[in-house]
Amino acid sequence: MKNAELIAQMNWHQKAAFLGGKNEWESMDFPKLGIPTMVMSDGPHGLRRQGETGDHLGLGGSKPATCFPTAATMANSWDPDLGEEVGRALGEEAQAMGVQVLLGPGLNIKRSPLCGRNFEYFSEDPYQSGKMAAAYSRGIQSQGVYSCLKHFAVNSQESKRMAMNAVIDERTLREIYLTGFEMGIKEGGAKAIMSSYNEVNGVYANENPHLLKEILRDDWGFDGIVITDWGASNDHAAGTAAGSNLEMPSAGFDSAREIIKAVSNGTLSEDDVNARVDELLTAVLETNSMAKGVAEEGTGFDIEAHHQIARKAAAESMVLLKNEENILPLAPGTKVAVIGDFAKDPRYQGSGSSKVNSTKVDTIENVIGNYDLDCIGIAGGYSRDGKVDYELAAEAVRIAAKADVVLFFFGLTDISESEGLDREHMRIPVNQIDLLDKLYKVNKNIVGVISAGSSIEMPWENQLCAILHAYLTGQAGASAMLDVLTGAVNPSGHLSETYPVKFEDNPVMNYYPAKERITLYKESLFEGYRYYNTAGIPVRYPFGYGLSYTSFQISRLAVEEDGVCFTITNTGSRDGAEVVQMYVGKLDPKIFRAKKELKGFKKVFLKAGESRDVKIPFDDYTFRYWNVRTEKWEVEGGEYEIMIGTNVEATCVAGTVMKEDTTNVLPYAAELLPSYMSGKICDVSDQEYDRILEGSVPHDKVTRKLDINDAMCDLKKSYNPISLLHWFILDRLIKDGEKKGVPNLNVLFQYNMPFRALAKMTGGLIGMDTVKGLVRFANLGVISGLVMMIFGLIKNFVLNAVYKMKL
Repeated sequence: MKNAELIAQMNWHQKAAFLGGKNEWESMDFPKLGIPTMVMSDGPHGLRRQGETGDHLGLGGSKPATCFPTAATMANSWDPDLGEEVGRALGEEAQAMGVQVLLGPGLNIKRSPLCGRNFEYFSEDPYQSGKMAAAYSRGIQSQGVYSCLKHFAVNSQESKRMAMNAVIDERTLREIYLTGFEMGIKEGGAKAIMSSYNEVNGVYANENPHLLKEILRDDWGFDGIVITDWGASNDHAAGTAAGSNLEMPSAGFDSAREIIKAVSNGTLSEDDVNARVDELLTAVLETNSMAKGVAEEGTGFDIEAHHQIARKAAAESMVLLKNEENILPLAPGTKVAVIGDFAKDPRYQGSGSSKVNSTKVDTIENVIGNYDLDCIGIAGGYSRDGKVDYELAAEAVRIAAKADVVLFFFGLTDISESEGLDREHMRIPVNQIDLLDKLYKVNKNIVGVISAGSSIEMPWENQLCAILHAYLTGQAGASAMLDVLTGAVNPSGHLSETYPVKFEDNPVMNYYPAKERITLYKESLFEGYRYYNTAGIPVRYPFGYGLSYTSFQISRLAVEEDGVCFTITNTGSRDGAEVVQMYVGKLDPKIFRAKKELKGFKKVFLKAGESRDVKIPFDDYTFRYWNVRTEKWEVEGGEYEIMIGTNVEATCVAGTVMKEDTTNVLPYAAELLPSYMSGKICDVSDQEYDRILEGSVPHDKVTRKLDINDAMCDLKKSYNPISLLHWFILDRLIKDGEKKGVPNLNVLFQYNMPFRALAKMTGGLIGMDTVKGLVRFANLGVISGLVMMIFGLIKNFVLNAVYKMKL
């Protein structure tokens, strides 16, 4: 152990307490032992630094910080160097605000376009997610701050996220949902990881030895710390045994007592506790030492410089989807009408725990005067709450009729994309599209600028001459949009997710979201482009797609032993960057797999007329697959096509390579897996899923009896009228928020929170005995439940006071 001498000075009460938080954002400190606190903060795309009494969801205020583009936006840059630059800025701001652990980036896979938190995640592809996450981590940690990858693992939906069981086969788990985390640790050196709320194959992620011990620590060699998501601890002693270090936020001393009891009865070893304390001590002492060194040199950050980094990042991440007759870039002096509420009040970040109190915010209305455009008027055009406003629409139409070009700013509203809430559909609010219809009748030259953090349906795209998808741009987004629209910046973003024609084309339509507690990942490997491309399903815009104001040509393709080489030339008249993507496909596979898989990419900037020789190397991820029989990574022997292109559907074969089998043990009998061999997985039977799951497919038990791991929304099942009333009030408050177009984050969190979380999220006020009494009360054990709750509160108060004295 690195800290054996210090650990020897700690008693068991101190050790157990040390593995839990001190408050909402800090670890426990012991000044007499020289152990300081370690401060954590949300910050996937900007610091949300609150005080000691801050809240998890950001309902209270936080210090001003730079709001950079969200991960979903940054992934469209396909530029790890840019990600590392943003990471350095995030790390610098963390140090300036006294934060030792930055809770990000988020790199969960976008299994479904309906996940309300997709704006916080990079991609539907694990390779791209991993490369970007590794870059962020390198940048953050270069400033002496730990980067905490999240949420580990298989966290794919917001509804019931704290009470959900993700049932997934081992190969899909390894290849799709864990590869990005593996890259973030091995290539990015991330020193912290956040365990997710959900169960994985029936075991909560934070107490899952397969995830935290066998894979994370043993296979990947991770020697950092595991921090629970806020309230994600179920059994603290089991989590400690599995490899989890720090339960957040403060749960009082109820969890510490769990650890001491488990050690005393032999269900938790002293060695496991000491190991977790040692790992956490290393993190606390190391991050505080690095912070002290920076503080001696002087802290603070350049607000304007970071604003410009955010502007650059946004501009390089926007995706030009359409540009008929090269209406863009706008010529100098173009007479434009600016239409859309987003032009006045931009939507530049998502809702939830990642929401940043920005240092400044650009708006189209305020910055358009800085550009050589003749702006003849600005109109809101539509109401943000979705209601039809005829006066707003009429004003917009009047201005649009007089313009050469209409710039229409529109997109998803806050209620569409939020932590704690999944989308019900993929459509833009109807009142915005109704306005577009009206604008089209008076002016056909409409440029649509979309603000949204995830994929959407676009049946209206024919009414737009050009479409610039800006995603969620961060605080400098308005200037970045105009930089691209006017040609000051040549667009170079490419989509990091597929845009289906309609939601019903999505591979998980029949499996997502989970109706109760169990969600079956029957699609296996075939999520995102892996499904569309393999099954031959037409899409609106494919993975990797993006246009430019210039043109590029790829030539002299050659496959070598260690990678693919080619020459790329900017054949247009403007300087610009192109994203070249390498896909790999197995010819005549014996195991099921996608037709193409992304295995490398390179963003290349070229001046007009310039050529450059480029090589994309093969790496440890290029040819491997997880063999469930040998229980290790293997290579299937045979011929592989190496394809180069600018999106998954626009590729050409560079050549082929032959690989030798690393085993003659096949993981499956192909003839028993017709859906998976074809990639047409929208209606997989339980029998076929059994064969890759290697066990019986579990299903939810239909019962009205609640337990401590059911969510608050399940109170609707209760026979107790008081419990039913509680559910009704929560449900009504959520619907009221939906009507207003603003998510009620506090209510959403409560609605999806399991009863057990009350003992983890109330700072020690409530213990598990009280929670069990509450559940008994809801199950019609009214008198006994009330007695348990009251005595539980008293008992917890007394025991906490006694425990505190022993510290």
